[in-house]
Amino acid sequence: MFLENTVNHTEQFGWIEVICGSMFSGKTEELIRRLKRAQFAKQKVEIFKPSVDVRYDDEKVVSHDSNEIRSTPVPASANIRILADDVEVVGIDEAQFFDDEIVAVCNDLANRGVRVIVAGLDMDFKGNPFGPMPALMATAEYVTKVHAVCTKTGNLAHYSHRKSADENLVLLGEVQEYEPLSRAAYYKAILEDKVSKMDVTEEQVKNETSK
Repeated sequence: MFLENTVNHTEQFGWIEVICGSMFSGKTEELIRRLKRAQFAKQKVEIFKPSVDVRYDDEKVVSHDSNEIRSTPVPASANIRILADDVEVVGIDEAQFFDDEIVAVCNDLANRGVRVIVAGLDMDFKGNPFGPMPALMATAEYVTKVHAVCTKTGNLAHYSHRKSADENLVLLGEVQEYEPLSRAAYYKAILEDKVSKMDVTEEQVKNETSK
């Protein structure tokens, strides 16, 4: 269970919190919850997201269940370092889409006494560690892994299976393009995808059936 810390002005150092998981696991929802609590406590809060993320709104960070909070879209992580001046809490959504400098940016902010809360996908649709997320998780004081519910089995899901044939690493989408799957369901889906892409001729089919 994650217990929120408080800013310790005598220590003069902040920390990094990472919220990670698959799509539809509630990462953004948890990020917004923590940021709104900080705002309620009258702390100075700034929220950032990659400018490429325009699924729900050009500027706001919006969760899948329409919870939202004002944010500043930025094209590169270096912009965060410049814009996050004189703040106590920084929130960053969709961190996997940022360049590798995001790790240094988050550590610089934490070293300046800022509480940094980062949310992002820990794995891409191929099941590989996604962008700078592994390095952010390694350097963070707190890592919270949230899970979706598998659409096939009802078990905990931590894989984001892409239903479309698009092979680009970055593909913004919702339930039409992605589904959360458990380990067993994900690898079954991957196997089915491979079989469906096989170029099997009629002659090969005859050869197999005649054995």
